[in-house]
Amino acid sequence: MEIVEAVTKVADRLSIESATINSGTASDLPAVLPAENRPKGMPEGMPEAIAPPDRPTCAVEKTLGIIGGRWKVLILRELMSGIKRFNELHRALPGITQKMLTQQLREMEKDGIVHREVYPQVPPKVEYSLTALGQSLQPILSVMHEWGTNYVQETQG
Repeated sequence: MEIVEAVTKVADRLSIESATINSGTASDLPAVLPAENRPKGMPEGMPEAIAPPDRPTCAVEKTLGIIGGRWKVLILRELMSGIKRFNELHRALPGITQKMLTQQLREMEKDGIVHREVYPQVPPKVEYSLTALGQSLQPILSVMHEWGTNYVQETQG
C-alpha cells in the first residue's frame, strides 16, 4: 500500500495526468523502467523518476542475481575443476533435477559465465566449461568458502 501511495503522490507532483490530457504526447511523461532494470517488488510501468536511485549495493545485487540460488554456486564449483559433460554435472549434484540443471546452465550461459560446446556427432556430445568471466568468480567463491568454514567453527565450536 505504501508503494501505491508514493506513486500516487509523485504522479500528482509530476502532473502525469495533466501532461497526458493537455499535450497528449508521450515525451511529457517520465521514462518507464524496463522490466530487467526494475527492482524486485516495483510495479510494472513505474516511471524512472519514482524509482529508487542507484545504491552502492547494486553491484552486489547484480552479482547475487547471477550466482544466487541453490545450485549455481555448486555448478560453478564443479566447473572450476575443468570441462564437464551434462551427466557428469548431474551426478556430482545430488538432488538437482535434469530440468533444473538445464535451466541453471542456460541462465549461466546467457550471463556469460558458462560456455556450452556442442559437438556435431551421434549421440550428441555437449560440454560445459567456465568462460574467463566465470573463472574470475574463483576468488569470490574462495572467500565464501572461508567465511562458511569460519561460521561453522564459530557457531558449533
